[in-house]
Amino acid sequence: MYLNCHSYFSLRYGAFSENDLLELATANKTKFVALTDINNTSACLNFIKHSKNFPIKPLVGIDFRNGVDQQYVVIAKNRNGFREMNQHLSDHLHAKKNFDEKAPILDNCYVIYPFKKVLKNGKTDFSENEFIGVSVRDLNKLKFSEYKKYTSKLVVLQSVSFRSKKDFNAHRLLRAIDNNTLLSKLPLAEQGDPEDRMLPESELIEIFKEFPEILSNTEALAEKCNVEFTFSKKQNNNLSKIEGKKADEFTLRKLCFENIEKRYPEATEEVYARLDKELSAIIKLGFVSYFLINYEIVKYARKKKYPVIGRGSGANSIVAYIIGITNVDPIELDLYFERFINENRSSPPDFDIDFSWKDREDVTRFIFDRYDNVALMGTYVTFKRRAVIRELGKVFGLPKANIDKLSLARFAINELDQMELLVIRYSKLIAGFPNYLSVHSGGILILDDEVFNYGATFLPPKNFQTIQIDMNIAEEVGIHKFDILAQRGLSKITDTLELIQRNQPEAFVEDIDDIPKFKNDPKINNLLKTGDCMGVFYVESPAMRGLLTKLQTQDYMNLVAASSIIRPGISSGGMKEEYIKRHRDPARRKEGHPVMLKIMDDTYGIMVYQEDVMKVAHHFAGLSFDDADVLRRGMSGKKTSKGQMEKIEAQFRSNCEEKGYSLQITDEVWEQISSFAGYAFPKGHSASYAVESYQSLYLKKYFPLEFMVAVLNNGGGFYSVETYIQEIKNCGGKVHAPCINNSDHPNTIFGTDIYLGFGYIKELETKTVQQILENRQFFGTYKSLNDFIDRIEISIEQLRILLKVGAFRFTGKDKHQLLWEAYFRKIKSKKKTTQAGLFKIEHKEYDLPQFRYSALIDAYDHMELLGFPLCSYFDLLLEPVSKSMGVRDLRNFVGKEVCIYGKLICTKNTTTVNGKQMCFATFYDINYDIFDTVQFPNIVAKYPLYNQGVYCCVGKVVDEFDYLAIEAKAITFQKIKVDPRLVSSQFSA
Repeated sequence: MYLNCHSYFSLRYGAFSENDLLELATANKTKFVALTDINNTSACLNFIKHSKNFPIKPLVGIDFRNGVDQQYVVIAKNRNGFREMNQHLSDHLHAKKNFDEKAPILDNCYVIYPFKKVLKNGKTDFSENEFIGVSVRDLNKLKFSEYKKYTSKLVVLQSVSFRSKKDFNAHRLLRAIDNNTLLSKLPLAEQGDPEDRMLPESELIEIFKEFPEILSNTEALAEKCNVEFTFSKKQNNNLSKIEGKKADEFTLRKLCFENIEKRYPEATEEVYARLDKELSAIIKLGFVSYFLINYEIVKYARKKKYPVIGRGSGANSIVAYIIGITNVDPIELDLYFERFINENRSSPPDFDIDFSWKDREDVTRFIFDRYDNVALMGTYVTFKRRAVIRELGKVFGLPKANIDKLSLARFAINELDQMELLVIRYSKLIAGFPNYLSVHSGGILILDDEVFNYGATFLPPKNFQTIQIDMNIAEEVGIHKFDILAQRGLSKITDTLELIQRNQPEAFVEDIDDIPKFKNDPKINNLLKTGDCMGVFYVESPAMRGLLTKLQTQDYMNLVAASSIIRPGISSGGMKEEYIKRHRDPARRKEGHPVMLKIMDDTYGIMVYQEDVMKVAHHFAGLSFDDADVLRRGMSGKKTSKGQMEKIEAQFRSNCEEKGYSLQITDEVWEQISSFAGYAFPKGHSASYAVESYQSLYLKKYFPLEFMVAVLNNGGGFYSVETYIQEIKNCGGKVHAPCINNSDHPNTIFGTDIYLGFGYIKELETKTVQQILENRQFFGTYKSLNDFIDRIEISIEQLRILLKVGAFRFTGKDKHQLLWEAYFRKIKSKKKTTQAGLFKIEHKEYDLPQFRYSALIDAYDHMELLGFPLCSYFDLLLEPVSKSMGVRDLRNFVGKEVCIYGKLICTKNTTTVNGKQMCFATFYDINYDIFDTVQFPNIVAKYPLYNQGVYCCVGKVVDEFDYLAIEAKAITFQKIKVDPRLVSSQFSA
């Protein structure tokens, strides 16, 4: 009997979930309940789905409001009504306009105007589907109102927003957060009524007994409403038909047989058998259009010369490989097609298609233009514990220090005052509530029917309509998403190719898609073997560099394995170490269980990929492929039915016992499966990453300077900017500070000279950079400081930044002299005009004292303005390192204690099983070779690595599979020289 109920998807208003609403309605023995969130339908599908578990008839609608001012409530009669109200809401959200007091014509909906609005506006004309909503508190006014005569138009509209005082308090806090105000200053108009609660149905009937027609009208309205959805992941598999079912099937077959020779010049019977098997499954299960749409997207990208990587479980498909969606050969890698598509899988196939972050928007635009019913996938950003504590701290007016203390959990509960206790209490309640709607990282929906049949849409900044539902309920209702993702690794490749063309126009560059050639290049493979992979996609981190060294990786298959072995699930289960041992020692491979060795010969009987879970479950334990895939999904963190995993584990153990395995072997195999815990990659995914790694490795080997500049121009990667700059120097490049005549916003390269971009200069305004570049483009290079000042409208503060960073060193003058000249010029200069001068301005020359150049001052200015010096940190040491052991010497000191100086590159903190902190650190030595250290908890506590700079590292050299590291006993920071301007007056700025 409740037609206006709010869940917490009434964002920053509601205080409980849609499931809580169903439980509340059941407890109050109401026959039906309508979920009508404020300007939102995110929870409607989930509400309908879960209502089947309750004795409640679900109604869905929208509470249309301007801010908190309720205009009307709309209830959908049927699926068409659901679409109509979603479209009406979307139109206003897109245009960011308020709702009118009168609802539009919504033929398949009921419109309910709140009594107070009707009373205020004096509305007297009501369409057949329009009603007046009367709440409990409206009854007394109704008795003395002319509207009591509108007996056929009156219905119960008792709002339900709270279950208790606690909910109302949480609501007020949410409203204060939304209004960015102290709780004590939150206006009453911004709050709901504390009486907006659900009463037992019997009590509600008693309250309205004087107006029985209101009750009967409400029941009649609810009786006529019926919005139903079928919740099954297997439905709607046809997706968006391109030319029609039969024509699509013909097109897919034609594409395969037209392109098979490109992928397999000498195709074997195995290839044709696999192709036939896949096509049969794809057609039978209705995924033809899914393949064709992905093909069209990739085809468009390649036509535009955009780099593209197809990965995910879709890389297990030979059809995808032949028609060009992926570059991974499933025959070569023995990829498991049933991991991608099989009749027992309830979920749809999955292609993750990566594009450059620069190109994805255009690809998205193509999809919206090419297909009719398209929307970006929505997602809900929830309140996180630490963030909500900060928000509530501000709402209660706590000082920053107290907020920091609570947020970082640096307190004892008995030390907190009343306000702080309230923050902790309500943060636990609100944490997990949806905060605002956002856009899924890559999901795009392409539907057979209108988007509004499933939800309303909103427009994020880039103006692609985005649906208000998330991927979980979309999949449940049978909508399948396309994953169109962005990454910077692909941009590094394309940008490198462009830089090569400009910097070395005569150079020969291999076809970047000629992966087989790269795989067989010993020079490229040697980079892997030695871990020389700085800047290379996915393999540049210290952990990956160490793993590649231990494995002596020098081929594609080993890199594919390494890409998955590095994942936490395999590492934490001890399988990574065992894999390395078996890889390096063929004799040790015999220690594996014979069945496991037979199942996973390529990985020495060790589970490395997600598919291995299925293989082991089926071949080792005798589970059906259906149960094996459920097991894989469960171990990957995917949803499974309640109790299903326990049932499968019991079957697994029972089957192992029947096969005669010992309990120890059974436990060991199950532990291996469990340790994956969602972290293992599908083999096809690892293979796709390895393909991109090889493309980057080719460029790094043969065009290292252009490649490293492209890495920097695309935001770097695992390491800091200064680390990549040092790598450029190691590759023979000369790195220069930003220059007025040679720099752009990104970094530029001229031969072996690399000029840092203006974008690195702190506090340099974008409009200043634009002026400099535009003027230089139209009128040529700047001849002098005077010429620059004449041409550019710039403040003395901005000019001072450019001078301090050394951007005018082309003049040959000391920057301190230029700073004095700049001050004199700016003081004497007249207001700039946009009109060009007829004659060259004559500038007065000033007599200035002779300044002495200081590299140390340059270093300090660079650290201030760029964040790092361009000289070596070793040159800045207060006590220079005259003699120091280098990385090249460590091999001679294995097991011995050494002292080595290193510039800190990065650190990685981790927690031991005892909950203590230990640290892995990476350094450059004095020759700029890399070495690693391990600090155990007692050393971490004594020698924390807080500062960038040079450290003296003392410790024992350890050798783990030819990978050397230093087990540190002491790591001490080395002081650098003081800025001479702080101790001397001979330099002036």
